[in-house]
Amino acid sequence: MADSANLDQAESKRISTALEVEQLDDNLFRSKELYLPFRARGVFGGQVISQAIVSATKCVSPEFALHSLHCYFLLSASPAVPIIYNVDRVRHGRTYTTRLVRANQRGRTVFVMICSFQIPEPEQLSHQWAMPEIPSPEQCPDEVEVLKENAQDSSRPDETKAQLRQYAEERSTSPIHTRRVGNYIGPEGTPVFMCWMKPKDEAILGYISDTHFLPIAAHTLRLNRFGGGVAPYGMLSSLDHSIHFYSNDFDCNDWILYMTTSPVTASGRGYVTGRMYSRTGSLIAITTQEGVVRARLEKPNQSKL
Repeated sequence: MADSANLDQAESKRISTALEVEQLDDNLFRSKELYLPFRARGVFGGQVISQAIVSATKCVSPEFALHSLHCYFLLSASPAVPIIYNVDRVRHGRTYTTRLVRANQRGRTVFVMICSFQIPEPEQLSHQWAMPEIPSPEQCPDEVEVLKENAQDSSRPDETKAQLRQYAEERSTSPIHTRRVGNYIGPEGTPVFMCWMKPKDEAILGYISDTHFLPIAAHTLRLNRFGGGVAPYGMLSSLDHSIHFYSNDFDCNDWILYMTTSPVTASGRGYVTGRMYSRTGSLIAITTQEGVVRARLEKPNQSKL
């Protein structure tokens, strides 16, 4: 009989099924599919965010659009047990309305999210930071192909090459196409990472926003995942995540540019920020995340007296 976690991962290759929730009561919902990424400690955070968004949206009048969310990851969620989403209708105003979502599993709260919805005001004045001039998605290398090429590098240890092949296989079954644009050093002196992302199926922005996000803090520190770097990975785990949406006029199933950078990492925590642009150059969302970012450090030898 096939392993249940593998079945969960196979099913969640389709984002549309991965985001579905079953409505149990007016304010109560249950996950249908859960996804455990490569070497992850728990269910993919972007999926939990997205299912919470779907649950909250079902408890809001259709004229309201999601404009911001703030969430905390409290415990790692298992892919083997459904998550229950309880929506609290905190406030309902004429222009803005607020919902609080608690995600529970095995009697414990694993995730909380407060989100705000707004009746859009397109007639108001606007401005945005322009999207940088970069190659189109068609001109950028596919992430899976890059990983496979790196796995064939004869200078890498066999163990590292095996890890790269395994990661390439996991990324090939991901519901998100990723093409790497590259990175550059920003005016603050830290790397800015860029990639194009496009769902293989239908998606919502919350799912995409957690893809390749917190690891940017580890990349900035040059932590070693597949060889090289200054120190091996110790632990990466999301603590909180926020999104502010500034456009509803875009196709989430087309290519989206994700620009990410890490302003600071200290005391075992890293902070990352992101900008998401539509293919036509509209700045559609601003994202932030903080998480546990630890290197696996060697403890100094202590002399015995």
